[in-house]
Amino acid sequence: MITCFDIGGTTIKAATATTPDSLIHLGRQPTPTQDFEVFVAVIAGFVAKGGAPGGSPIAISITGVIDPQTGLVTCANIPCIDGKVLSDELAARLDRPVTVANDADCFVLAEATSGAGRGHRVVFGAILGTGVGGGIVVDQKLHPGAGGLGGEWGHGTIVATKVDVAPYDLPHFACGCGLSGCLDTVGGARGMERLHRHLHGAELPSTSIVDAWSAGDSAASQTIDLFIALLAPPLALVVNIIGPDIVPVGGGLGNSRELIARIDAAVRPRILRHLDRPLIVPAELTADAGLVGAAALGLGAGA
Repeated sequence: MITCFDIGGTTIKAATATTPDSLIHLGRQPTPTQDFEVFVAVIAGFVAKGGAPGGSPIAISITGVIDPQTGLVTCANIPCIDGKVLSDELAARLDRPVTVANDADCFVLAEATSGAGRGHRVVFGAILGTGVGGGIVVDQKLHPGAGGLGGEWGHGTIVATKVDVAPYDLPHFACGCGLSGCLDTVGGARGMERLHRHLHGAELPSTSIVDAWSAGDSAASQTIDLFIALLAPPLALVVNIIGPDIVPVGGGLGNSRELIARIDAAVRPRILRHLDRPLIVPAELTADAGLVGAAALGLGAGA
């Protein structure tokens, strides 16, 4: 048995499992972001609640970056763990082995082993959530990359400034990573909202923009057209470089099957490989992807 966790900046979810597909949910609690002792106590409480035997492992999917060489966590959303080797500290306090991985990596591992990527050799998981993220699995083994940054396609000055969808000229927006022109600035939910504001001067959440587009609203349709024009070329480049068999899309924008189908239709003509089937597809595991991926990693799959 393993106790697995999906930890974000606001919520900790926990479950026990004997296989990645056999989750028994233990509930959720607010994430203690400022006090490490309280953070450890919450983890310990869930382990006790699940009844995991002494010495049984813990696996954690967490927001932030985990250096695969050192285990060091960089996590601005949870200051009390930032700069810590979380796996070692929890292992020492709870007297059991602990595996910690980035939430994007756990997402793609879950999709590769139990979701839309089942049966495919190379899986690139694309996250279109608040921002843009991703991860890579090859032969059901996670490829975290140097510094734990494999699959992070949302950064780098790559966004086009001239497109054949109005407006024809766009500025490069500043990114939280310190660069400007990153896909993260226009490619996730906040990016879609930024484009809509730039085009129409209106503040709308991404969910409302997608709903209005689906209903035929002209302003929302212009925003979606621009969003896809900016997103599709970088995603096609990622596909050409990595060569995935399939690209499951997670995050909030991944919930719109119509949007994902539009992205797929825009990406496939731009790649070298000719496919007569969808390549960019909705993720199958949404709410539990972090827990499933953590369980798979902790149980030895993907390591």
